[in-house]
Amino acid sequence: MTLTEPSTRQAPSPQRKLTTAKAIVEGIAQEMERDPSVIVLGEDVGAYGGIFGSTTGLLERFGPERVLDTPISETAFIGLGIGAAVEGMRPIVELMFVDFFGVCMDQIYNHMAKIHFESGGSVRVPMVLTTAVGGGYSDGAQHSQCLWGTFAHLPGMKVVVPSTPADAKGLMISAIRDDNPVVYMFHKGIMGLPWMAKNPRSVGPVPQEAYEVPIGKAAVVRPGRDLTIVTLSLSVHHALDVAEELAGEGVECEVVDLRSLVPLDTTTILESVGRTGRLMVVDEDYLSFGLSGEIVARIAEQDPSLLRAPVARVCVPDVPIPYARTLERAVLPTHDRIRTAAHRLMEGRSIAARPTTAGRR
Repeated sequence: MTLTEPSTRQAPSPQRKLTTAKAIVEGIAQEMERDPSVIVLGEDVGAYGGIFGSTTGLLERFGPERVLDTPISETAFIGLGIGAAVEGMRPIVELMFVDFFGVCMDQIYNHMAKIHFESGGSVRVPMVLTTAVGGGYSDGAQHSQCLWGTFAHLPGMKVVVPSTPADAKGLMISAIRDDNPVVYMFHKGIMGLPWMAKNPRSVGPVPQEAYEVPIGKAAVVRPGRDLTIVTLSLSVHHALDVAEELAGEGVECEVVDLRSLVPLDTTTILESVGRTGRLMVVDEDYLSFGLSGEIVARIAEQDPSLLRAPVARVCVPDVPIPYARTLERAVLPTHDRIRTAAHRLMEGRSIAARPTTAGRR
């Protein structure tokens, strides 16, 4: 089964619901059953089941030869995964927090992402690098970043970021089957774990059979006519909450869930902005030099006439994520910040409708 619609999310069969964590595990398990070359390795992925539940039960099901708990050396076990991929395996390697990329970026970017190019295309690296991202839990500056813009900026890796249980499973299966290295980033706030902040959409319908969600296809998760909100991961849920509130005020927001950053589905973004004429990008990554600027640039390059009002960006300002709860909430793209930005966009500050000021003082 393949979910192929680029612009609307297909509703899975409603007979059962899973948390995002369980959906990820199910996708991995089905691929491990189908393909004996699929293995899992990383810190606490075995007996503990992954600190965010992303590998729960795999050790008991597939044994220690295919589910490997590794020492605390990201450089070593990511390098191990790269070597296994080059030799024909399909490893899934978990980097516990994306913030730890600094100690192993040589393996990720100088090897995992470049070997295929450096070999003239003769060597493949079919590897999935999974990692937890996101703030909101007072985990401090070294455990709360998203950084998907950093990975998307570096060529040679696909980057996927699910927001729902159904997409989490389908994107995982697509990532495992892909012959390229794929960075699979899951936000802690979408996993549906009982000890984290409750998110009602972290539990949702998931088909039982194996299926793929195509990498590089965004989804319009809520249609609208007045304002396009382009976002991803946990911010999709915040955007949907705001859209539901604004609908009561007569403002219909269209919410686009990117799902993939590399490749980026520019077509769906342009089509949505063409319908609404207004754009807000909500991104839990840093404001400068990142995803939000890339999306705005693509519209400016391809058809700036689509915009009837200035663009709004709701992102993390260029500061480390604070530990203090009040300060952390102040920098994250929260419901309140999204709602405020939407109101400002809808205040009638239309580019096309502005009277000319030529010759006036």
